[in-house]
Amino acid sequence: MNPVKQIKSVDDTPDVPDDANWLVDLQNKGLRTSGLIEGGRRGGAGPSDDRAFMLGDQAVMLPTLNGPAEHSPYSLVQTQSGLSLQYEGRTLMYVDPIARPRFYDLKTKEGIPYNHIAVLHGADVLASTVIQSCIRWAPSGRCKFCAIGQSLEAGNTVAMKTPEQLAEVVQAAEKLDGIKHITLTTGTPNEIDRGALYLAECVRAIRKVSKLPIQVQCEPPTDDSLYRFLKDAGADTIGLHVESFDEDVRRKMMPSKSSITLETYYAAFEKAVAVFGRNQVSTYVILGMGESMEKTLAGCKRAAELGVYPFVVPLRPLRGTMLENSPPPSSEYMETMYRHVADILADESLSSSGSSAGCAKCGACSALPSFEKMARLGS
Repeated sequence: MNPVKQIKSVDDTPDVPDDANWLVDLQNKGLRTSGLIEGGRRGGAGPSDDRAFMLGDQAVMLPTLNGPAEHSPYSLVQTQSGLSLQYEGRTLMYVDPIARPRFYDLKTKEGIPYNHIAVLHGADVLASTVIQSCIRWAPSGRCKFCAIGQSLEAGNTVAMKTPEQLAEVVQAAEKLDGIKHITLTTGTPNEIDRGALYLAECVRAIRKVSKLPIQVQCEPPTDDSLYRFLKDAGADTIGLHVESFDEDVRRKMMPSKSSITLETYYAAFEKAVAVFGRNQVSTYVILGMGESMEKTLAGCKRAAELGVYPFVVPLRPLRGTMLENSPPPSSEYMETMYRHVADILADESLSSSGSSAGCAKCGACSALPSFEKMARLGS
């Protein structure tokens, strides 16, 4: 694939092109920022080693700090008209980095910076890892793609955010920066409720000060009644992240977490959808870890038939993880998978826009929402 031919030059139009292929290549290879802007957040759960940009009216998270980004053919260049995105020296389009949120300048009464409690994802999502530690962080069982422990070790966050702290930061971020929805994830504290009980406490505290949609994310709890407990606390959507639909890859890449089998996840999907509804349950699927395409697509299809949105993303080899020196997936592979998954979503009437909150709603870490639009248009 030649990305230059698929990205419109600023000489043609500054608008984001309809063809989504350019974004696939850019998210795989990353972006050299050349010191023109802050590179982004290192370590932690969720999108790290990335930087958020507006490309036209679309918010995207682009790798800026990992290994592939260092050698990417894509770079930022300062021009009189603003920051331009270039491919091997050719100007493609203008981009706008998402501004540093104003709530980052505030602190709690204990003196904790607000951005140690929660951070901005994409353009308008407030996200927090409410419990930063994880029973699966031990070297023998650690998920090889995960960086959840790094930000805590670096002193960039706190081990456990209190419900009151989260409510305080939500109020500030909503007032100062216009956030639109909230994502609360967690490291896994135990093998029983897997963080669901504490997530519910945090949601209840936020509900006292905000009506914004909230997604909670955790491993499937062993007690199915906790889905209703989370919903009654005020959660709008839930993310149950399988990471891969290939059991061989799961055992290799997440030795501890893979003890929760795929069949357990499918059963959890069904229970969660019964509570939250179709399109309000999602699962994170990382591509590029050696998975079978057939198994992955079959898993996405089965999940979608149950009403679960399979949010597929490319592997981002994060600094300090066991996969930091691994190559990202090829753009051709990602494009093929995006097209197939977008067709599955269309068949099941699921969409990013149909989700109320969370990763699927935001969509900034993936090109899947763009391929959804193409599938609806029949291209």
